[in-house]
Amino acid sequence: VHLIPVNPVREDGLNPKSRKRIMPDLLTEPPAIDPVYEARVYCNVPTIAERSMEGHAPHYFKLVSVQVLIRHGDRYPLYAIPKTKRPDIDCMLVPSRKPSHPQLEAFIKHMSKGSAAQMDGSLSSLPRYPSHSLCEMGELTQTGVVQHLRNGQLLREIYINKHKLLPGDWTAKQLYLETTGKSRTLQSALALLYTLLPDFDWKKINMRHQWSTIFCSGSCDCPMRNHYLEEEQRRQYSLRVKNSDLEKIYVDMAKIVGIPTRQLRASNPIDSLLCYFCHNVTFPCTKTGCIGMEHFKVIKRHQLEDERERQEKKLYFLYALLATHPLLNQTASRLQRIAEGKKEEVFVLYSAHDVTLSPVLSALGITEARFPRFAARLVFELWQDGKRPKEHFIRILYNGADVTFQTSFCKDHYKRSSKPMCPLEKFVNFVRRDMFLIFNSTSYYDACRRRAL
Repeated sequence: VHLIPVNPVREDGLNPKSRKRIMPDLLTEPPAIDPVYEARVYCNVPTIAERSMEGHAPHYFKLVSVQVLIRHGDRYPLYAIPKTKRPDIDCMLVPSRKPSHPQLEAFIKHMSKGSAAQMDGSLSSLPRYPSHSLCEMGELTQTGVVQHLRNGQLLREIYINKHKLLPGDWTAKQLYLETTGKSRTLQSALALLYTLLPDFDWKKINMRHQWSTIFCSGSCDCPMRNHYLEEEQRRQYSLRVKNSDLEKIYVDMAKIVGIPTRQLRASNPIDSLLCYFCHNVTFPCTKTGCIGMEHFKVIKRHQLEDERERQEKKLYFLYALLATHPLLNQTASRLQRIAEGKKEEVFVLYSAHDVTLSPVLSALGITEARFPRFAARLVFELWQDGKRPKEHFIRILYNGADVTFQTSFCKDHYKRSSKPMCPLEKFVNFVRRDMFLIFNSTSYYDACRRRAL
């Protein structure tokens, strides 16, 4: 036992020797951003087993539906840095190469037999798994496949093994599956489903194609949404122009590569550099010099500052409300139908992009959430109260963390309730009514044509 001497405290509670303030007031300064740490979180390289809060509820509650929105897994860049060698990443699936998964080999075999699946339109012509020895632009990597095999396995242990959400003889009607028309989103969905489902039967897989990255389906006509997106893009440009450190880095990198600065900026180098970083590949060099960690840190730091300012300014939030209403409305309607006793579509999977998840998090009011990492997952759980079967509650989880009480519509509820979740009607009221209050409107159609207050 180590006895630590303490100063005597007077009866009035004051320490007689504490005349000087040694510690500064830490609340006045925001925490410093560590761009390298944040980049590692974004990469989400599968190493240690993940702990999650999915499926947690009082014992008398019954889980009746789960709706999952994912971002695709790790991918090859969408942009190339001009006049540099492309990152040397192999997109063939090799079970003996790290990162791997115990079911990767079985997954490859199963994916090659997928002719019985029902795939909407252009989805049927997409490959079921990545297979190029040098990745193509935007192609899912082995890391990306493994990330979603792990996601599916984690959700299976909780939702299938523990809560019996789907029976062994599940039918196609119990699933609703939707993906954008990119191979990386289709393949991510298939990887997750392969390890999640009690038995992956191609005949029961009916994958719908969503042409819009914001999943607005038949409700995409929204002039004010486009207006707020343009305003948000102007804000981004203004912040970038003000950042002198960023400009110096771009000038330096452009000299190394031998192209005009504006051309380098347009090539979105952070997208490419993140691939080098996530795969532990040396940044590119030319005869003039090498792009290095300092270049990467400055660009990544600016990206993080941009995210922080985006949260503070309301332009993106207004865009997000209008962009995500169709998807959230579909979710609310489905949860209501299941609460009323419908047994179909109890498990839902939307396979999407960062530009899908990010506005959903913003619209829900989850401002503390990080920008969607590779293979991020946002889960809506619907629970029935066993003591009062007519009462239904939702929990919202982001990458395994319970964020229900960070949402704008339920952040005060837990102070008045002993139940660790949110009444379903609060979510429904938010989607049907409260989302439009800031626009002084009562409907999506009206809000899409009226400026916010």
